[in-house]
Amino acid sequence: MDNILNISCYKFVPLPDAAALRDLLQARATAADLKGTILLAGEGINFFLAGPADAVRGFVDALRTDARFADLDPKESWSATVPFRKMLVKVKREIIRMDHPAIQPAEGRAPSVAPATLRRWLEQGHDDEGREVVTLDTRNAFEVDHGTFDNAIDWRIGKFTEFPPALRAHKDALQDKTVVSFCTGGIRCEKAAILMREEGLSHVYQLEGGILKYFELTDGAHYRGGCFVFDERAVLASDLSAAEESRK
Repeated sequence: MDNILNISCYKFVPLPDAAALRDLLQARATAADLKGTILLAGEGINFFLAGPADAVRGFVDALRTDARFADLDPKESWSATVPFRKMLVKVKREIIRMDHPAIQPAEGRAPSVAPATLRRWLEQGHDDEGREVVTLDTRNAFEVDHGTFDNAIDWRIGKFTEFPPALRAHKDALQDKTVVSFCTGGIRCEKAAILMREEGLSHVYQLEGGILKYFELTDGAHYRGGCFVFDERAVLASDLSAAEESRK
């Protein structure tokens, strides 16, 4: 029976008190017997947690009492066991490392596209203005190998810090197209979309909530394979269950 709730969530918001938050959130998560990882940085929060539903949702509700986190909207999936072994809370330089300090999502996001809208665009072959739509996978190559959107652009990057130079090498091919950047949960594609806008691409969107939200809110059409996740489930199918390859 799948009675363990797994959530992933992030928010870019200034956190000058990240070190103090680390101790507070470590204590809360440990008291609730949760497992997973919480990353904190001056630019925001990124977390992956698992445990009984009441405990997980109670932790999120407590986070939302801080006005900076009031609008947190975790992505949910279920499993039979907890897919993490420890509860880690870390302070990092960036919650997703890009090594591009000028990119500050908290100062203004790139436009996003809802999962249902992207599904419709892919179904019809163009956006609502008749422009060709391409999807750009911002994940590492080994993640892409487990599954991605049909005909997605994949630059075979080994880590996210390679994305900026890869973009500059390929951006001419993206001119005059509607580019939808995507990743597992939204955090990489948000930074990627902002960078693409700064590099002069006019029609750029991020997939709101990433692949996991696309799986949650659509039937997974136009996506082949599963979605790699960084826990013991390894790969999720489009119904958010552990894929067969994860059980072998």
